[in-house]
Amino acid sequence: MITDPTNKSVKTEEYFINMGPQHPATHGVLRLILTIDGETIKNVEPDLGYIHRSIEKMCERDSYQQIVHLTDRMDYLSSHINNEAVCLTVENALGIEVPERVKVIRTIISELTRIASHNLWWGVMGMDVGALTTYFYGFRDRELINDIFEETCGARLTMNYNLPGGLMFDIHPNFVKRTKDFIAHFKTKLPEYDTLLTNNVIFQKRTKGIGILTKQDAISFGASGPVGRASGYSCDVRKHHPYSAYTQVKFNEALKTEGDTFARYQVRIQEMWESMAIIEQLIDNIPEGDYKVATKAVIKLPKGEFYQKVETARGELGVYINSTGTKNPYRVKFRSPGLSNLSLLNHIAVGGKIGDLVATMATLDIVVPDIDR
Repeated sequence: MITDPTNKSVKTEEYFINMGPQHPATHGVLRLILTIDGETIKNVEPDLGYIHRSIEKMCERDSYQQIVHLTDRMDYLSSHINNEAVCLTVENALGIEVPERVKVIRTIISELTRIASHNLWWGVMGMDVGALTTYFYGFRDRELINDIFEETCGARLTMNYNLPGGLMFDIHPNFVKRTKDFIAHFKTKLPEYDTLLTNNVIFQKRTKGIGILTKQDAISFGASGPVGRASGYSCDVRKHHPYSAYTQVKFNEALKTEGDTFARYQVRIQEMWESMAIIEQLIDNIPEGDYKVATKAVIKLPKGEFYQKVETARGELGVYINSTGTKNPYRVKFRSPGLSNLSLLNHIAVGGKIGDLVATMATLDIVVPDIDR
């Protein structure tokens, strides 16, 4: 109940509004059904399925080489890492040890992928809260990485560069030089991100103390990636269950304890610095040798269950394969980071304002095809 100036009691009513399915703040075809009282959010209900393609079911009819191609249509901003996850699962099941050259190249490209993803996130994050300039700066730097990918992989977004046993083909002769040139460039540009947005007083007012997620809640909801680490939850797969060349490098796991929107922002900024450090440790030490090992044209996994997880730009991606010994898996299940991270949105948004929801959504870094699979 509220009281108007004439001292008459006025009843307030909750009402529903739609954010999406084409709302620019939802980062994809996602509909949020908001229950609000004035500007205050009472409930957030995600409505999914607008771009569901039944990828997991499609995997049951495809060969293991073809499954790799499907995964970069999920989290398309982590496409190379998604591809690698399937390859690692198949390689582990077959007992294949890929050459050291493959491990190092995969790791370098994974970290370039992480930086490119965070570039896009940062540009769109600023735009979501009204700082349009960040969009152009973020995409300026991301394009340099896409140029490297295009020259080596032949693609800029959906790579399909990994395959069971190694890589589709060797890196381009310019790969090392262009990667080193990018690192030298980005080291001078990443501080601009702090000048433009991080240290902006208005931005900090919009993000500090907003959308708080405690460490215990992060664990309970299965949050991973920067979302979990911003709440003090150490969950980096590269640290706890290293794969490829991550055993050969030293880097810090970006952790914060505040658990708010600003902390999730800070973790991703720090991760870009750490990704550059990883690349610098490997780029001048790419081993000579083959870029793949020979596999049979028709791959058949042994009968059994196999699982592999990797650290994408958004968190932990798990690949589960149930094999009956044929050329097609009996069942494939992807444990995507986006679904777990989206599940906590209502928990951290209730009680805030609609403007807070937009900022909070941005730091969850949702890529909807990762959820609608």
